[in-house]
Amino acid sequence: MAVLKISGLSKSFGIKTVFENVSFEVRSGERIGLVGANGAGKTTLLKCIMGAEEADKGSVKASDGAIIGYLRQDFNYTSHTIREEMEDAWKDVLYYKDRMETLARELESSKSDEKLVEAYGRAEARFEFLGGYDYESTTRKILTGLGFSDDDWDRDIHSFSGGQKVRINLAAAFVRHPDFLLLDEPTNHLDMGMLEWLEEYLRSYKGGILMISHDRYFLDGAATGIIDLENHHIRSFRGGYTRYMETKENQDRAYEKAYEKQQEHIKETEEYIRRYKAGIKAKQARGRQSQLNRLVRLEKPVHQASLRFHFDPPQECADKVLDVLRVEGSYGSHILFKDLTIHIKKGETVGLIGPNGAGKTTILKMITGEKKPDTGFIQLGNNVKMGYYSQEQERLHPKLTVLDEVRDTFNFGEKEARNILGMFLFRGDDVFKTVGMLSGGEKARLSLLCLFLEKPNFLILDEPTNHLDIPTREIMEDAIEAFCGTCLVVSHDRYFLDKVADRILELDHGKLTEYLGNYSYYKEKKQDLEAFEKDRNGKEEEEEKETEEKKRENEHQVKTEVSAADVSKLSHVEMEIGRLEATMKMYTVQMSMNPENYAKLADEYEEAKKKLDKLYAKWDELAEKTES
Repeated sequence: MAVLKISGLSKSFGIKTVFENVSFEVRSGERIGLVGANGAGKTTLLKCIMGAEEADKGSVKASDGAIIGYLRQDFNYTSHTIREEMEDAWKDVLYYKDRMETLARELESSKSDEKLVEAYGRAEARFEFLGGYDYESTTRKILTGLGFSDDDWDRDIHSFSGGQKVRINLAAAFVRHPDFLLLDEPTNHLDMGMLEWLEEYLRSYKGGILMISHDRYFLDGAATGIIDLENHHIRSFRGGYTRYMETKENQDRAYEKAYEKQQEHIKETEEYIRRYKAGIKAKQARGRQSQLNRLVRLEKPVHQASLRFHFDPPQECADKVLDVLRVEGSYGSHILFKDLTIHIKKGETVGLIGPNGAGKTTILKMITGEKKPDTGFIQLGNNVKMGYYSQEQERLHPKLTVLDEVRDTFNFGEKEARNILGMFLFRGDDVFKTVGMLSGGEKARLSLLCLFLEKPNFLILDEPTNHLDIPTREIMEDAIEAFCGTCLVVSHDRYFLDKVADRILELDHGKLTEYLGNYSYYKEKKQDLEAFEKDRNGKEEEEEKETEEKKRENEHQVKTEVSAADVSKLSHVEMEIGRLEATMKMYTVQMSMNPENYAKLADEYEEAKKKLDKLYAKWDELAEKTES
């Protein structure tokens, strides 16, 4: 069993400690989720394990010969096509392939050169050991599983969408079947179908996996253990995300109680020492001081700073919030959907889901007025005020500081703006950062703040949980659940949809299907529908088979009956042929013995010959039928 062992790893940037004395192991078959707040140091830890970042202390050791694969987050490709990117992943294999071809050419002119023969043997052995004979079929299998066709192999790699680029990175990480996979946010930009494929693939993976993820549904489905990086240290837990949260909460409560109890004990002991250190009980006081000096003191629990916000009670509006009637949308010459109709009432939280490229964001842009429908119309109810959260964050101004973004947009003074920014974790000098320099998570927080300040009664959210850590996602869920207005949410976060949605709309192949429940309800009903369709198709196939069988039986019966009649006819024709052949012989004998009747006998002979020719033709026809 291969083992990846991390021992005493520490990393700091200047005076800022990222993590300290981190130790754990990843074994074959284990799938470990690495979780923690944004900025906790998860990606840095992964880079130190990979060797892309140098740790200050500690070591990383893998079993001899073990290969480590890494899923990167960036899309800074040096390759021009998927084919080139995959070839880069197989570069050592392709080196030995080229080496073998070179040696083979040299051997054509020097077949007896033993050194060349030995060199070719070594190159071939290495090529085979690295999976060289299967590299093309392995690459094809992975790319096909991730949704790429043969035509995609030679497309410009920069022309693919964000979700497709994530899948290209996944393919580059998976294609060599490494002993250990290090995955940094593998679920970002993936649609539901790809998420389920990824979960299934990882569950069947034989090697060890260490993966950073904020997708709780994914961690529940794929992880066998969780490592929590918090306050520069780690804690390990068995099971998926839900079990980890239950165990962690119990441990944290127990630790806080133990800390409080120890603090009470310290306070009581210090009070006793202070009271009796100079009196008759001075000896006992010194003894207690010695005990206190030897006491291993628990560190004060540190609670992570978290967002503090809720949406103000929205202004009243009409019961009918949104009508989308017979709308058609397209992207270039490609029609995304036709005759699309959606009705949303006040107080509903509707989840809109579907594969990447189905047209979900296009619908949102039509509702917000950024894009016009090709046909049909969209109508908002009276007094409906929209608040739109875009996953592209294009409403933010990259050159403004965080402070100026809020002051200029909402006409606040500096003190008021700072107080509100503090609620969203922008404190101290953070408010002077330019928006363009913020991380994905920080931009998401700032966009949420702007949405909060707009005071809408109809929230339109496009992938609102992207780039948010788990605690922030949970706070956002609580805020939306407490929001008394109406929500339309596009999301691939299944856990989030389970928590907030009371109706699911699935857009797939231009068709909208409604499910009156949250994501789990949708999943259950969809499985029931698929099972029903399978049963119905199975019954139809069975009925078709039965009908076909009866048809074959009837045909066989008819053929049998026809065949029996033809055999009887054939026998009769053979008898007639035999009689006519005998008659013609008789005519031949009579013509030689009765020359005076030759003319009459010759005519009768010719008449019999014509009949015989017809019988021969009839015999051929009947013989062919009975044989078939």
